[in-house]
Amino acid sequence: MIQLKNLTLRRGTKELLSGATANFLPGQNTGLVGANGAGKSSLFALLRGELIADAGDLVVPAHWTQAHVAQETPALDTPALDYVLDGDAELRELQQSLAEAEARHDGEAIGHLHADLAHIDAYSAEARAAKLLSGLGFAPDAIRRPVASFSGGWRMRLNLAQALMCRSDLLLLDEPTNHLDLETVLWLEDWLKAYPGTLLVISHDRDFLDSVCGQIAELADAQLTVYTGNYSQYETMRAEKLARQQSAFEKQQRQIAHLESFITRFKAKATKARQAQSRVKALEKLERISAAHVDSPFDFTFDTPDNLPNPLLRLDAARIGYGDKVILDRVNLSVEAGSRIGLLGVNGAGKSTLVKLLAGELAPLSGQCVGAQMLNIGYFAQHQLETLRVDQTPLWHLQRLAPNTREQELRTFLGGFNFHGDAALAPVGPMSGGEKARLALALIVWQKPNLLLLDEPTNHLDLEMRHALTLALQDFAGALIVVSHDRALLEATTDRFWLVANGKVEAFDGDLEDYRRWRLEQLAESAAPGNGDAQGVNRKEQKRLEAETRQRLSVLKKPLQTRLNKLEKELDALSTQKAGYEAFMASEGAYAEENKAKLADAVKKLGEVSARLAEVEEDWMTVQEELEQLEADA
Repeated sequence: MIQLKNLTLRRGTKELLSGATANFLPGQNTGLVGANGAGKSSLFALLRGELIADAGDLVVPAHWTQAHVAQETPALDTPALDYVLDGDAELRELQQSLAEAEARHDGEAIGHLHADLAHIDAYSAEARAAKLLSGLGFAPDAIRRPVASFSGGWRMRLNLAQALMCRSDLLLLDEPTNHLDLETVLWLEDWLKAYPGTLLVISHDRDFLDSVCGQIAELADAQLTVYTGNYSQYETMRAEKLARQQSAFEKQQRQIAHLESFITRFKAKATKARQAQSRVKALEKLERISAAHVDSPFDFTFDTPDNLPNPLLRLDAARIGYGDKVILDRVNLSVEAGSRIGLLGVNGAGKSTLVKLLAGELAPLSGQCVGAQMLNIGYFAQHQLETLRVDQTPLWHLQRLAPNTREQELRTFLGGFNFHGDAALAPVGPMSGGEKARLALALIVWQKPNLLLLDEPTNHLDLEMRHALTLALQDFAGALIVVSHDRALLEATTDRFWLVANGKVEAFDGDLEDYRRWRLEQLAESAAPGNGDAQGVNRKEQKRLEAETRQRLSVLKKPLQTRLNKLEKELDALSTQKAGYEAFMASEGAYAEENKAKLADAVKKLGEVSARLAEVEEDWMTVQEELEQLEADA
């Protein structure tokens, strides 16, 4: 178990944690949430031993193996598969020891090492690493390529695969869904739900947190508060807590006003001076309750576009790709005014390539891309953050777009994106990815586009900013095309989908759940017996999937079975107590005068035990039904 005991953590002059106390149990999946800069990554650094607490204690079991995702990936010649295998340090150590023993011709050591390797299932390690890479979107022919040949986003996936390869007791994941597409996020969710160790994950993806986490730890105002349940349940409980806090604050303000009024009226009167003085002391000793802050730091909307031609943009038999490589062929589509379209498809299918063509960053290899005369495109993609001037400020960037607008108006606008005061005058270079993304979005909003093209706009954005962006997009009057792994954003802002697959772009008839089912059917068909030369491999794959299902079921059943066993023990104890009280009350001696007090106590205790017995029996039935449902679903 991980324990934080009255822990204080500072970075420079900023206090990130003050007297924090919390427990994280083995096998528990916890989502760590909080605004950017609240200290989430610093808490991870503390858990990894890279920082030292300023006060209090942090207890992590010494024998636990930790895994986390490296932030840097050197340009290595190591094949991707071997790089992922490096994540299992114990495997690599045993392999090294075996090579040394074989060089010495030490038969006894070789025998022991082979036994140790078998114990950690080393002989399936390469297959497990390949499976991880496949799940994270790597093609079969890519796993032998050197690490240096992959782009930055794919290297981050390699780092994630390496962390998942480690047979860890504690897994720390910081924004793991960034750089992943929707397909891969769904795969990662399933993997993490079956992970047997303790998981702590920082994420701003509410659907991901809802799917994976059984509790939420909120870091805010230097306090760490743990809520039982997933993210949606946390939101409800937090809202209730803030409402109670605000009510207590308002009640105290009335009390303070009453005390101050009494002091003001009577401090000069001799007959009331002592009472007034006692109220002064009471006021000084009063522990002040803070007002509940529930307002978002973000406040912006998309203004109505000056023009809304229809259609805004049209593709006629467009062939899309790079050089001789065709990714999408003979694409015919029209973007109408008011369209709200989400792009679906596996990674590499061509979603981002299509968006680049629509944005004018890519010309069609053949065919036409025709935009309306008054087309005004707002295009957001991660690579555009690199075009921001690192030596200049948010205000400077906005002044370039609006040189004739008053500075105060520009600063007010930037304030809606949480660039208040000096933040609007700070250089872009040291800013976080989230701050740069906010600035890029602010520049787009200012230009009043009539067509928005958004390629993964929520990467690096915290939950508050994601919510604000979702609300703004819901009121956007122009047309919207969005690529995103954030299901909450897609569901809230789009009303239809285009499927990018097999070199084509076609309308998809259904919602995200329909798309997930469709993908599972596609995978099942490709793995069905009789498909080409892969029949033997597919049978192995089927057995592997069945084994994974059994393992996942075992992991899900374990906490329920533990709870059931605990309830059964309590039922036995309560039943014994109840029988004892009933036996006493049935005896003649219970009603003797000298046992009057004992009889009254027995009657009271019997009532308490019976009530508790009824509660435990109901809990037992609930857990038993959950176990039976798990078995049925499997």
